[in-house]
Amino acid sequence: MAKTGRILHSTLSDDGTLTLSLDRVTLDPPGDDEVIVRIEAAPINPSDLGLMLGAADVGTMQVVGEGNDSSLSFRVPERRLSAMKARLGQPMPVGNEGAGTVVACGRNVSHLDGKRVGAIGGGMYADYRKLAARDVVPLPDDASVRDGAAMFVNPLTALSFVETMRNEGHSAIVHTAAASNLGQMLQKICLADGVPLVNIVRSEQQAQILRDIGAAHVLNSKDEAFAEKLTQALHETGATIAFDAIGGGDLGDQILQAMERAAVRDAASFSTYGSETFKQLYIYGMLDNAPTVLNRSALGFSWSVSGWLLTPFLRKAGPEVAQRLRERIRSELTTTFASNYTQVIGLAEALQPDVLRAYERKATGEKFLIDPTAG
Repeated sequence: MAKTGRILHSTLSDDGTLTLSLDRVTLDPPGDDEVIVRIEAAPINPSDLGLMLGAADVGTMQVVGEGNDSSLSFRVPERRLSAMKARLGQPMPVGNEGAGTVVACGRNVSHLDGKRVGAIGGGMYADYRKLAARDVVPLPDDASVRDGAAMFVNPLTALSFVETMRNEGHSAIVHTAAASNLGQMLQKICLADGVPLVNIVRSEQQAQILRDIGAAHVLNSKDEAFAEKLTQALHETGATIAFDAIGGGDLGDQILQAMERAAVRDAASFSTYGSETFKQLYIYGMLDNAPTVLNRSALGFSWSVSGWLLTPFLRKAGPEVAQRLRERIRSELTTTFASNYTQVIGLAEALQPDVLRAYERKATGEKFLIDPTAG
């Protein structure tokens, strides 16, 4: 049976206008190995905002039209358009993951009919989504759709940080913006797996969130003694790999410098080239869009800075690793991988200017959930 409903599109035109709109679409009946899910919960993650708003200047936001047919428009600086050439003129469906109820299914997957499932595959800010059955996971009996809405991006990322650490021969981790939902999951994983973790936050309130979980090392980057405390924490834990959600500014540089200071603290002899301890900084987020600043002279010569993304990591790790991680997430969905939401909004509310400004801030401790059934 075909299903008709709304879906949120982000469309960038060649004149630099980015438009967010709710469009009505009709989904054909599912194929043999497909399902149609009525979406009942979908989180707003920073990665979703990256597609939704791209390089748009939120300060240029304007409401276009009235009532149910209204949309939002923004301006994208001309210098940023060349990097987005591949998406010009294309309505891009938004929302990486979500959860809901299977309302139609193909003949090969009839066992999923009526099941509550978590889903991944994009376009989740919608009333209905047609997906390959392999992209949905039945929720445990004790889990709600809200529990399952964010069972992919953050949980898989947190688990994959630990996998990356082990695969590359490190023994402890540094994480920034650490009081986020993802950061809290990472702390729980590290406690369970015996992995030392150094958390970096920007306020005492954020630090307390992690201490309440059981974190042993929580540092406030605004503290006057931050550099000294960070060096001490790295010396104690031996952390030589960091995952940075901030991206811009010099926090990554401060981490690498502290790693180098910790490495040379017990050195038996001096080297012009610094320590031989390899230090890895992965940037996986862009909470700060400013340039990344590095003071190379203070890092020695054994270090690397590069980007880290979940999908390429899972592709390289292989299906067996991905399945193992998914199974752990499902079994710990309401404990280790529980997500907390500060506000639930309807699909139409996502295009209200004041609501968009609130979730676009990406403030630590604030997480929005879209419930299309709420309007």
